[in-house]
Amino acid sequence: MLGDILLILLGLIIGGVLGFFIARYTMKKYMKKNPPINEKMIEAMMSSMGRKPSQKQVKQVMNQMTRNM
Repeated sequence: MLGDILLILLGLIIGGVLGFFIARYTMKKYMKKNPPINEKMIEAMMSSMGRKPSQKQVKQVMNQMTRNM
């Protein structure tokens, strides 16, 4: 009885750890393939607000975005 409970708990712990690492690997792969935002998106966003951004402004916004993530 006690052995069965310990085996169930051990299985849950191992499953949780394996699930965590599999999910982490999958998300890293997804983020590398589909980055959340790039310079073209920032440029389009600023242009839609009625501004023509310089390359320096785009780089500044990009640095702020990556620093906050």
